[in-house]
This record gives sequence, C-alpha cells and structure tokens, in this order.
Amino acid sequence: MTSTSTRTEPPRADCIADSAGGITFDIVGDASPGAVLVLRRRGGKTAADVMRLPLTPAGEGRLRAVLPSTVEIPEGRWDAFTTHGDEDAGEQRIEPGIRDLRSLVDRAPDPGRAQVAVRIPYPTLDGKLAVRCWLRAPHAEAGTLTFARGEMTLEGRLYGTGPGGGAMVVEARLRGAKKDVYRAPVTVRDDGTFTFTLEYEPLAEGRGDEQRLWDLWLCPADAEPGQAAGIRVGRILDDVWDKKGVFRYPVLPVQGPKVTRPTTAYPYFTVDNDLSVRLDTAKQEPEQGQEQGQK
Repeated sequence: MTSTSTRTEPPRADCIADSAGGITFDIVGDASPGAVLVLRRRGGKTAADVMRLPLTPAGEGRLRAVLPSTVEIPEGRWDAFTTHGDEDAGEQRIEPGIRDLRSLVDRAPDPGRAQVAVRIPYPTLDGKLAVRCWLRAPHAEAGTLTFARGEMTLEGRLYGTGPGGGAMVVEARLRGAKKDVYRAPVTVRDDGTFTFTLEYEPLAEGRGDEQRLWDLWLCPADAEPGQAAGIRVGRILDDVWDKKGVFRYPVLPVQGPKVTRPTTAYPYFTVDNDLSVRLDTAKQEPEQGQEQGQK
C-alpha cells in the first residue's frame, strides 16, 4: 500500500516599514482567509504582550496585515505567527521574506514629539520573523563618536525634551554597583543636539576587577549622582535592529595616575542598542618570589 503526504509550506511575510513606525505585512503560504497575524512579546505573560492583526486579501494569493504607527506597543522583541482564530488550531511561525527598511535609514523624527517609537522587522537566528520595538520618552540618540587619547566624544540629539530643562550631565553608571557613578558636563544646543566628552581614566579608578561595564545616561546636573531616572543614550533611529556585533569602535589604552594596571576601554552597543563603555584590565600576576595564596 502506498501512502502519500502533503507538505505545507510555512507562511512567509514581506514587510515594509515606514518612517512613522508602521509596518505592512504581506503573507504568502499557509495563511488562508480568516487567519490573523499574531505578534507575541518574548517573555511576556499578560494580555498587553499579545497583538492580533486581521489578515485581508491583497491580491496575487496574498493576505495583508497592517501595524499602524498610531498603535502603541511595549518595548521588546515580538515573534510573528499566523493562526486561524480557533484556539485549538494553534499558531504557526512566520518566515521572513523581503524586508523593505529604506525609510528607516537616517530617520529624523520631530524633536518636539513626546516619545520616539521604532519598529524593525528582522530575521531571528533560527530563521523566523520577529519585530524589534523601542518606545522611548524622552530619548537621547547617539550620533557620531570620535576619539582622542584616553577619551571619547559623542554628538547626539535629544527627542521629547530640550535645553529648557536646565543644565545636563552624562552619568557613567557602573553596572551592578549603584554608588559608582562618574559625571561629565553635556552641552545642549537650542536645536536639541548635544555633545559630551568622557574620559576613560576615572572609570578605571579604585577597583581591581578585570572587567567593568559603564552604562551612559543623560541627567539633570542638579540631581544627586545616580538618583535621577535619566535618559538612556542609545541608537535606534536606523535600520539596524542589533548593533552589538555590527558597530566596532577603537580599543584604547587607559593611562594616568589613577590607573594601576594595564587597562583598555571602548564603547559598544548593548543587545538593546544602548550605548555603554567596557573597560578590561589585565590579570594581576603574582610578584616575583611569591606564590598565589601566600599572605
């Protein structure tokens, strides 16, 4: 007896992202009329972590769903599925097709808006479709980084706030240590652009740990160090959903009287595209004639 089986192709989505934050999904494959597109926030457990978008015929065997820019969704990574609306039917992951992200390149939202919303469709490591979302209010967008001996200078732009809020500083906050904060002045211009220079030497002072990660925040100058909520410095206004392995900056030696061991420093983007500074210190070798463990 001969048996036959039919292999159903998984649904695939071509995506167009617009500069306002909207996304259009054109589905082909196993997504018949009556289906819906489901976006599910990774790690979420509440009703707010699931969004259902109706799929309507769009010609040429396609179904279309639209995530409007006016719909507010929480920040995070949202996996994309199709389902036929029946709870017993289950959900099927969507594979990425063509992703048109041209409108996100060099995006410049209205600086006067209270918040910045960014949505970028992207392929996951296992070849499925997801959407990376940011929702910042206010936001400090990192721009050009330049480097001199033992320091970095950043130019950026503020959104949702401006120079009228008073003098500002950049706070480098040591991750995992609330009391370790280093401050440097920030110049904020009338058009919302800002500049600061951060020296690496003070970030290497005092402790003997081999690695330090400093997160960068803009804060009011009159606030107690480390106490203000602050504005996280990051770069989200482009088409790169994960900058950590893409943007590489010079690794510079840290020198000065406060540095007791060979140390290097460089800025990098975290998995959330926020800007931090990493310091690495060489391991301490036992002094000649001593063995480890001796007093």
